Amino acid sequence: MSPSNMNPADDASHSSSQPENGFIDSASLVNSEKAVQELLQRTPVLDNDEHLIEFSEALRTVAKALRRAAEGKAAAQAEAAEWKRKYELERARNQNFQQQDKISGGKHHDDVCRGGTRNLDDQNDSCNETDEQPEGCCAEHGICSHEVLFNGENDSASRAIQKRMMRKASFKLSWRCKGERSDQHKHDIVSFEKGNITTAGRTSKQIALKWESPPQTVLIMTKPNSISVQVLCGEIIRWLKNHKNLNIYVEPHVQSELLTDSSSFEFVQTWQDESEIPDLHKKVDLVVTLGGDGTVLWAASMFKGPVPPVVPFSLGSLGFMTPFYSERYKEDLDSILKGPISITLRHRLQCHVVRDSARNEYETDKLILVLNEVTIDRGISSYLTNLECYCDNSFVTLVQGDGLILSTTSGSTAYSLAAGGSMVHPQVPGILFTPICPHSLSFRPLILPEHVTIRVQVPFNSRSPAWASFDGKDRKKLEAGDALICRMAPWPVPTACQVDSTGDFLRSIHEGLHWNQRKTQSFDGPREQ
Repeated sequence: MSPSNMNPADDASHSSSQPENGFIDSASLVNSEKAVQELLQRTPVLDNDEHLIEFSEALRTVAKALRRAAEGKAAAQAEAAEWKRKYELERARNQNFQQQDKISGGKHHDDVCRGGTRNLDDQNDSCNETDEQPEGCCAEHGICSHEVLFNGENDSASRAIQKRMMRKASFKLSWRCKGERSDQHKHDIVSFEKGNITTAGRTSKQIALKWESPPQTVLIMTKPNSISVQVLCGEIIRWLKNHKNLNIYVEPHVQSELLTDSSSFEFVQTWQDESEIPDLHKKVDLVVTLGGDGTVLWAASMFKGPVPPVVPFSLGSLGFMTPFYSERYKEDLDSILKGPISITLRHRLQCHVVRDSARNEYETDKLILVLNEVTIDRGISSYLTNLECYCDNSFVTLVQGDGLILSTTSGSTAYSLAAGGSMVHPQVPGILFTPICPHSLSFRPLILPEHVTIRVQVPFNSRSPAWASFDGKDRKKLEAGDALICRMAPWPVPTACQVDSTGDFLRSIHEGLHWNQRKTQSFDGPREQ
């Protein structure tokens, strides 16, 4: 199409509609679209002229673009007009406030700074801010920078309201039992206020036991097959009866040994049948063990539920739970019976075996409580142990090696330590997950929280069965499909401390394991200049 086909009047009107700033207004965009439509109608298009067809399609595209631009420009102008109207209203209101403040002589500002109903943060913000405009303010000729920053609200009350609206939300974290549907929480553990996260109820102090009524009955448990322990047991029994007038309980075979030596031990009591053992904690106020850690384990296994406080005396070769010395039994027992004393709560694991033939998880073997660890190994088989491990029904790993140890923190210095596990303070509530000679260099021990449930299952494609032992005894065979369920027991074993829980633990690893003991480097060697 040649330029001669265009109307000169339309060209002149189109040129005159151009503004000085180079932008096209809405009216000109609409006129341009109309001009394009008229041009399309006046120009005959032949079917055989492909160039004209393409040119007409391009003009239609340009018309659509011009229409969209005109609509966008109109919407933008309407939005700008609305913002301008709001700004004029805010500016008029602020000028009115300033005039009222000048007339009242600043009383409004003083009242805001001295108001007693506002909090301390709002008072500080209000008193530090003034209604005076900064130097070079251009409020009379345009928008000031401080008005832009504060959205046109430069008075103290409006800033205080704005700050109150910008505060963060507060929250609390609470313990909740697994499967609990009610709104009752055990206790709050973490609180959040004004950006600071703090723990509730945390303390660095040790656990203390204070008698509300004096103890009446003491159970004494001894290391077997030891003449020195038997002699010491007789001395302690006589002293407790003559000086403290306490009731004494011992195991049946210990009572027989005492009566064989002397008939003066007729006051010593015992149980006649094993059916009386589950109710033993209702009769006994204090348990005294004479032996090593094995005696403490045996005493803890006697109680399938709550355990009375245990006072362990060291009469073995190696002890991490026996801080008291037999030579000072009179002073130690006298102090413990008076109280208060420091206590270490040693957590236990409750375990039960679910057979493959069981119809559900509740058809299990009897419940077993362990103070140190439960061990699953390959027994006498020469094949590697295959164990599928789950934590709260989430798959953890497949153990291939000699076995697996599930240990308490009290048992962290026993078999778990020999297998490469870490030493853990007994007051730390957790379950140690330690492999035994794993067939993988990257298989490192884990420490899991105390609230989880661990399930160890022998897969059906296992080449051999596995064997589970609980604190070194009660060995059970696990066939393919059998599973061992392990979780933290609700009844810990409270053991008395010589000093406190931390002091006794550190002393036990220093004296029992000679932990980090080495020769001191000589001081007369070469030195830095």
